[in-house]
Amino acid sequence: MRSTTRGIVIGVAITATAGCGGRVDTTPTPTTTSAPTSMHTTAMPAPAVQTRSVKWVDLQAGDCLADPPPTDPAVVQVNVVDCGQPHLAETYLRVPIPVNSALDDVAARECATGFARYTGTAATAGSYTTSYLIDSDQDRTSDNPYPSTVICLLQGAQGQPLTGSARR
Repeated sequence: MRSTTRGIVIGVAITATAGCGGRVDTTPTPTTTSAPTSMHTTAMPAPAVQTRSVKWVDLQAGDCLADPPPTDPAVVQVNVVDCGQPHLAETYLRVPIPVNSALDDVAARECATGFARYTGTAATAGSYTTSYLIDSDQDRTSDNPYPSTVICLLQGAQGQPLTGSARR
């Protein structure tokens, strides 16, 4: 970035002129000089946002996503950034759920409860919207009563980027 500053220097010049009779005229004559001053500054580039790519099924509470949560089942990887950087979603809870649950009801209930614990405010406070992803790793041959995991995320109420964590 180049910035130019101009200053005005006002000085008084004394003109000495010998005229008839040898008299020296010492009348001050004002002069104005415009002296351009250049100031060169080197703008430091903004630090690059450091992202790391993770499988969305591995998201942990406190992970902030550079992009909205995936809605396409073919998307496996998401970009996670430091929550101090602008981001579009924040993971606030991972909770296992039973295989035979009504997924929407359980996921909504668990996310609402987890939201209050994570942020210290009710899910209906209006600053955020919530959503969830469900990792259904249902291996019917195992004896795991909680094979699925609900991953709860919060986003700006109007879809705006967030900066900082919502964690209390």
